[in-house]
Amino acid sequence: MNSTTDFRLSLEEARRYATRVLEWFGTAPGNAAVTAAALVAAEADGIGTHGLARLPPYGTMVAAGKIDGHAEPRLRRVAPAVLAVDAGNGFAYPAIEAALPELEAMAHEAGIAMAGIRRSSHFGVAGQPVERLAERGLVALAFSNATASIAPWGGRRPLFGTNPLAFATPVKGRPPALVDLSVSKVARGNVMVALQKGQPIPEGWALDKDGEPTTDPKAALGGTMLPMGDAKGTALAFMVEVMAAALTASTFSFDTSGFFDGDGPPAAIGHTILAIDPGRIAGAAYLDHLERLISALEAEPGARLPGTRRLANRARAGREGIVIPAGLQAALVGMGVKAA
Repeated sequence: MNSTTDFRLSLEEARRYATRVLEWFGTAPGNAAVTAAALVAAEADGIGTHGLARLPPYGTMVAAGKIDGHAEPRLRRVAPAVLAVDAGNGFAYPAIEAALPELEAMAHEAGIAMAGIRRSSHFGVAGQPVERLAERGLVALAFSNATASIAPWGGRRPLFGTNPLAFATPVKGRPPALVDLSVSKVARGNVMVALQKGQPIPEGWALDKDGEPTTDPKAALGGTMLPMGDAKGTALAFMVEVMAAALTASTFSFDTSGFFDGDGPPAAIGHTILAIDPGRIAGAAYLDHLERLISALEAEPGARLPGTRRLANRARAGREGIVIPAGLQAALVGMGVKAA
């Protein structure tokens, strides 16, 4: 393919391409395949900030040893409903993949279960693991910290990451409802994508290192992201930091190295995933009871169930494939990767 033009790949072709790129940088085949599948799934759902645009920084981090591409997650059941996972300073995705079946089994057994993942890297789309658990009949929540990019309200030094959190629940007769958000006004990945495309960012997303509003994505990445909901956003960031990093004895955001380059030590951040069997208190009527809430929501003109937009994007990507931008292909070729 010509690296100066956009081109389209089927989802399977995109997974093979992403796997090959990650292997080229030094990722073990199994880890590369799991990570590639998560990136392509993000693309298919319309979340390009956590999709294939991550290949250049991921590759850089693997090549530098900041992510151990050959890490094998270690799982340890430390209590009847608590799973401790050591990602080994590797990608988050293999650790999540290993943890989910154990977490599901524990939740069905005990009614509620938790997996705490430490020594990990970029969490990716927080909605992916909770959606999978909801497809298995569980209510699920996920929390992760990230590189510091948000100052506490009233402060100027970044202490919190964009700290994603996600929630999913099964829904009667259709795919799960899904809430997936970060505590910044927009995900920091949006700024990274704007920088890759050479485009400005809207005012109101970020401040530069001097605390001034900026539309320059490079200045934004060197400054701070603005929280959603002002002081409420930074309070939520604190909560996620505790759930993700403190509970797992992981590196706090303000001590974590970046996700976009090979500088510094491994990020060693934490993730917590909770799974709940909704029938333990609500009984077998949980889905019917929830349906009353969903029906009331959807009866409102213009309202929609959280997470429905991604389903339309996913169906379209299944039919049409996804576009690999020329800029991404050129960046990878410039790093020595063969064109797709």
